[in-house]
Amino acid sequence: MFKLENTESVFIVYVLYSPKYNKHYTGYTADIVSRLVAHNHLSKYDWTKRYRPWKLIHTENFTTKAEASRREKWLKTGVGREFIRSLPH
Repeated sequence: MFKLENTESVFIVYVLYSPKYNKHYTGYTADIVSRLVAHNHLSKYDWTKRYRPWKLIHTENFTTKAEASRREKWLKTGVGREFIRSLPH
């Protein structure tokens, strides 16, 4: 058995923007590349499927899932939505 160096997990809070529909989507993941592919190509029944294509406009990294979840929830509040609207699109 072996131990990998630097195996600390990173959780990414992300904000997507649909220019075609002027919609935002906020979420978090440990694998941003796979998540973007899922939002733009793979999902068949998800809310995000209706508003494709999505572009990534913001990310923030966290070391724990709990921190990422708290930030995601804040971004979905009124103040968080104002912050998202102020981001460059």
